[in-house]
Amino acid sequence: MELSRPSSKNQALPDAQLELWHHSLCYIKSMALKSAVDLRIADAIHDNGGTGTLPQIATKIMLHQSKLPCLRRLMRVLTVTGVFSIIEHPTDGGGEHIYGLTPVSSLLWFEQELPNPTLFKMEHGRNAWDLAGHDAKFAKIFDDGMVADSSFNVDIVIKECGDVFHGISSLMDVAGGLGGASQAISKAFPHVKCSVLDLPHVVAAAPAGTNVEYIAGDMFESIPPANAIFLKWILHDWGDVECAKILKNCRNAIPPRDAGGKVVIFDMVVGAGTSHIKHRETQVLFDLFIMLVDGAERDEQEWKKIILEAGFSDYKIIPVVGVRSIIQVYP
Repeated sequence: MELSRPSSKNQALPDAQLELWHHSLCYIKSMALKSAVDLRIADAIHDNGGTGTLPQIATKIMLHQSKLPCLRRLMRVLTVTGVFSIIEHPTDGGGEHIYGLTPVSSLLWFEQELPNPTLFKMEHGRNAWDLAGHDAKFAKIFDDGMVADSSFNVDIVIKECGDVFHGISSLMDVAGGLGGASQAISKAFPHVKCSVLDLPHVVAAAPAGTNVEYIAGDMFESIPPANAIFLKWILHDWGDVECAKILKNCRNAIPPRDAGGKVVIFDMVVGAGTSHIKHRETQVLFDLFIMLVDGAERDEQEWKKIILEAGFSDYKIIPVVGVRSIIQVYP
């Protein structure tokens, strides 16, 4: 794995976006602390002798074992924010952290046994993507948000690490919505044939008169062939099993590495980029926020796990836009 650093150019807007995200997500810290008090996690650590691993803490508070990954992500937030401390780190990358006697939080819904609906589905009766297919007002809000995000970030990506698009002849923007990212890439690199794959109701609303092709389909079923696949802020919406399935379909759609095949992922890599506390806090707070739809923001080891499971051989991380990174994945 190779880790690259972008230049300091074009960082003013991402830094401003980081500031807004950081303030917007701060309420999650209060939620986490309240839940820790309600679940009496500090008492559980004390009763365990003053320290404890996640399984030990979960046993004491009678938390279902299926919720351990959620608790682990919560611990990461409270470690970064200084609410919790780690007594001992695993040495081999596969062990358990040992936590000391500091109030730990858990989200109120952790007490439910899996499988259980996401918070979004509990509130709306459907997951976010089903709701977008049945509620035109929600779909417009969702699509407009994705277009705004693309228009803000993709130009910076092109300027900071446009070389990731060099040498490719065709690009498939998977779950690319109305094509904001693809249109920007196509404009910057006219030699690249850009296409968008998305669900039929999304493609039906796609703008006409662009040089981007829109294809109706389902990324969980198959992905049309292309020289490179682009996944912009898609995988963080899904669990590891779903991500591995999407990436396997990407792997089947691209040529070998020596023929230029690769997958370009634009998403968060928790811990990548600057070590500034506001940067780290925003990443881990967003991780808890995305649990609303059962998604996850992953650190490098978590990305590596699903990348290798999907049959890829190598990857390269480039921290580039605020708290998000480019991950180039190679067959």
